[in-house]
Amino acid sequence: MALTAAANAQQFTLSGYLRDEATGEELLYATVAVPALNDGVTTNEYGFYSLTLPAGEYEVTYSYVGYANASRRVALNQNMRLDMALSSGAVALQEVVVTAEDPDQHVQSTQMSVNTIDLSDAKLLPVLFGEQDILKTIQLLPGVSSGSEGSTGFYVRGGDADQNLVLLDEAPVYNASHLLGFFSVFNSDALKDVKLYKGGIPAQYGGRVSSVLDIRMKNGNNQDWTAAGGIGLIASRLTVEGPLTPGRGSVMVSGRRTYADLLLKGFSNDFDETSLYFYDLNAKANYTLGDNDRLYLSGYFGRDVFSLNQAGLDWGNATGTLRWNHVFSDKLFLNTSLIYSDFNYGFKVDNAGTAIRLNSGIYNYNLKQDFNAFLNPRNTVQFGWNMIRHEFKPGAFSTEGESNMTVDLAPQQAIEAGFYLDNEQKLSKRWSVYYGLRLSSFSNVGEAAVKTYNEEDEVVRTEIYGKGEVYHHYFRLEPRANATWLLKPDQSLKFSYNRSAQYIHLLSNATSGTPTDLWIPSTPLVRPEMGDQWAAGYFRSFNRNAYEISVEAYYKRLSDLVEYEDGADAFLNPDLEAELVFGQGRAYGAEFFVKKNQGALTGWISYTLSRSERQFDAINEGEWFSARQDRTHNLSVVASYQLSPKLTLSGAWVYYTGDAVTFPVGKYEIDGEIITLYGDRNANRMPDYHRLDLGLTWVIRDRAGWYSDLNFSVYNVYNRKNAFSIDFRENEITNSSEAVQTALFGIVPAVTWNFKF
Repeated sequence: MALTAAANAQQFTLSGYLRDEATGEELLYATVAVPALNDGVTTNEYGFYSLTLPAGEYEVTYSYVGYANASRRVALNQNMRLDMALSSGAVALQEVVVTAEDPDQHVQSTQMSVNTIDLSDAKLLPVLFGEQDILKTIQLLPGVSSGSEGSTGFYVRGGDADQNLVLLDEAPVYNASHLLGFFSVFNSDALKDVKLYKGGIPAQYGGRVSSVLDIRMKNGNNQDWTAAGGIGLIASRLTVEGPLTPGRGSVMVSGRRTYADLLLKGFSNDFDETSLYFYDLNAKANYTLGDNDRLYLSGYFGRDVFSLNQAGLDWGNATGTLRWNHVFSDKLFLNTSLIYSDFNYGFKVDNAGTAIRLNSGIYNYNLKQDFNAFLNPRNTVQFGWNMIRHEFKPGAFSTEGESNMTVDLAPQQAIEAGFYLDNEQKLSKRWSVYYGLRLSSFSNVGEAAVKTYNEEDEVVRTEIYGKGEVYHHYFRLEPRANATWLLKPDQSLKFSYNRSAQYIHLLSNATSGTPTDLWIPSTPLVRPEMGDQWAAGYFRSFNRNAYEISVEAYYKRLSDLVEYEDGADAFLNPDLEAELVFGQGRAYGAEFFVKKNQGALTGWISYTLSRSERQFDAINEGEWFSARQDRTHNLSVVASYQLSPKLTLSGAWVYYTGDAVTFPVGKYEIDGEIITLYGDRNANRMPDYHRLDLGLTWVIRDRAGWYSDLNFSVYNVYNRKNAFSIDFRENEITNSSEAVQTALFGIVPAVTWNFKF
């Protein structure tokens, strides 16, 4: 059919859902293509697609990574609803962890700076204690760096840890770590899709200036009841899923618990009064009301418990999402969500008749609506809004005993709202663009006592606002734009710009996230953080996507950053805002990514050359200094080799420049007291870090209805003593100062038995 004839022909729309044949799970970001017209679309984040074509007869193909392709001959002479199901065509233990949505999709789409994690294959990678963790997999990607060793904390393109928006079924997770950062709160058995946006962030996302990690839980198998799980050295997990009504609704429940405290008690009676564990519980149910309506209800509950003798610390997250999908027509799709999120921590000490309690946290409610309008083959429009009610609980402290005391800092309330509109447009065969605009606002709500401080941090005025009274507003415009120039079908140039606003801030004195970090809102004194990022990249695939490469360069500018001033009094301080300083940041770099997708040997090489700096008038005499997470070089080599159908060897080697730190440069004595003199902020470096991890997966049984394997892993194979911290002390013999390095982990072997039936 000639192009001119196709353009003038009457057009009809083909739409529907794409699902997993065995489980009924929707397939997100899968490809629906019409090869004869060189046209196609991807399913949205709920598995729905809409494709408008000239009237005629076509071969329509459906594809998704890890599944066998399917095709259907369609005579399109009217609008048609066609739901399709794909069967899993993946061979176990054969694919690489990080995947594109379909061959050349990473080249041809308008998105850039985006990575998708294949959860089934991420389980192959060797990790600390054998506990598979998507956050540690993410740290192996270009542009992403880890926090301290073994930590699940991550930094994206030089941003701070709190500048990453982490979503679980659309609910924000404010503290994504267990056991002080060594494990994440995400049980991979309960997850379906993980997508990381490092740049070019769509306008539907707001509230953070560095990245978005969008995680979706499994819906549950709506065909059969199944169970899967694993037993490891320090934790066990179990997931059960099955139909509420076959083909119409399903439920999934997944739990995980560590038992380090039980092992300690088995070794010695000294640990009988010790508790050291965490648990996670994920649950989700969904039901199809009709062809056009579906309801989802999901929740996450997790907590860490640590107690020793009479002291204890516990913290945890709770989220809940009630979601309704509605198809108005073959060209208009709606998702409506009511979301709850809560993070809180508590500390207690009972000693000699005196009890001390401390509690703090943050929680919010969020109502949002997202519309997808498939206008025509060249334009896909998204628009929507959301409104979040925040409540910040800065701290409540009490003592009971001989002396009773209570310090209860007043909670703070705020309303955050966002409205957005964007369009993905095909300008020609070679040019595709995405452009969007987000309008966000943040309103402080009473009751509140708003203080004004002078240069000496003294209160000079206090204004009182009643309950529910709005006393301050911020408004920000956040434009987003991406462009793709297709040089050839297998290579392209891409460009992106996005501006983001962040209205809530995390205050921390630690180098890695701890449960006692404090979230605070923007106020008349504390302005919203702003982030502007420009990026450009070259993308190419070879041999039908057997290999792919990408090179991206970026520049990020940050403003109105918030930090504690030197020597700040942060503990339950009602005048905490007087202890804060404000500054700016910049980060820039280049990312190189080479990946092999097919064959017995798969894997990737990731290298990032970057710089991240900060400037505060009140720090380092106003001069620019390296951010704590600044790393010049960051290299990851990841590989998986299938030795046989039942044996797969995997490995990961990482190297990066040591973190920027501040070391003492001298000491002096005043009135008999030794005072340490420190140099410029972050002017020194920790030793460079490198480590090799190896893993072996042995499939014990793989038959219909029953699967099991053993995963053996060795963390830090050559026992590298990487520096976790460096302290300075006086040598007892020479009386001279010396540096003492502490290494956290040596070689750590682990074994995990996984099963599914």
